[in-house]
Amino acid sequence: MANPLSPLVFLKLGGSLITDKQRPYTPRLDVLRRLAEQIAVARQENPTLRLVVGHGAGSFGHVPAKRYGTRQGVHTPQEWLGFAEVWKEAATLNRLVVDALLEAKLPIISLPPCAAVTADDGRVAVWELYPLRAALQAGLLPLIFGDVIFDRRRGGTILSTEDLFEHLARHLRPQRILLAGIEEGVWRDFPHCTELVREITPADIEAGRLQLGGSQAPDVTGGMESKVRQSLALVQAIPELEILIFNGEKPDAIRQALAGENIGTRLHA
Repeated sequence: MANPLSPLVFLKLGGSLITDKQRPYTPRLDVLRRLAEQIAVARQENPTLRLVVGHGAGSFGHVPAKRYGTRQGVHTPQEWLGFAEVWKEAATLNRLVVDALLEAKLPIISLPPCAAVTADDGRVAVWELYPLRAALQAGLLPLIFGDVIFDRRRGGTILSTEDLFEHLARHLRPQRILLAGIEEGVWRDFPHCTELVREITPADIEAGRLQLGGSQAPDVTGGMESKVRQSLALVQAIPELEILIFNGEKPDAIRQALAGENIGTRLHA
C-alpha cells in the first residue's frame, strides 16, 4: 500500500513518442518497451514514488479525429460514427501501452476517461476520482489517455492527456508533471531548432521574452504552443508544481526525469 505522503508525479508518454505520427496506426513497440523498462527502474530506485501515467493518441486516434472534427463537437450520425472510431483507435493503442507496461512487471491499471469523465464545452466538468485515488493507495499505476468524451454542449469532444492532467493536478497536487515527446524541449527558434529554452515562467510570456513555436508532429489537440500555454496556466494556479517538456527518445531520459533531474525545458511559477 502506497504512502499518501510520498511524492506524486504525472508522466505523459506523448503520441509522437509511442507511435509514428507520419504513418497512420503505427506503434513504436520497441520504444514502448524501452520506456516501460525505464519506469520500472525508476520505481526500483524509489519504491515510494507514486505515479499516474498518461499517453497520447498519436497516429491512432488523431487520424479519425481529424477526419470527423471530433474535438469541435459531435452531433450528426456520421460524426457519432467518427466518435466511435476515435474511441476504438484510442482503446487499441491503450491496450498496447498496457501490454508493454505489464510486460515490465509494472502494476498498471487502465482507467478509460470516456467512461468516467463528463465535459462541458471542451473542459472536464465531472470526474469521479475515487477509482484513481484507490489505485494509487493500493500501489498501482493508474493509466489514462487522450480519449473521446461526452460533452454537455458539444455532444462529444476529445480531451487530451494534458487536459486530463490539468484537472487531476488541481485535485491531487502532484510535485511534477513530465511530458515526454520527441522534441528536446521548447525551441526559441523553431523550426531551426538551434536554441533550447531551459526554463520558462509565466513572466517570460507576459514580458514578451519568448515567442512560442511549433513541433514536428501534427496534433489535433493543439501542439507545442498549446501545451506550453496550458502548462504555464497550471503552474500559476499551483505554484509548487513544475512541469518538464523533454525528449523521451533519449536513453535514460524517463528514468532521469522520474528521479527528479531537470532535463529539457522546465516550466514553473
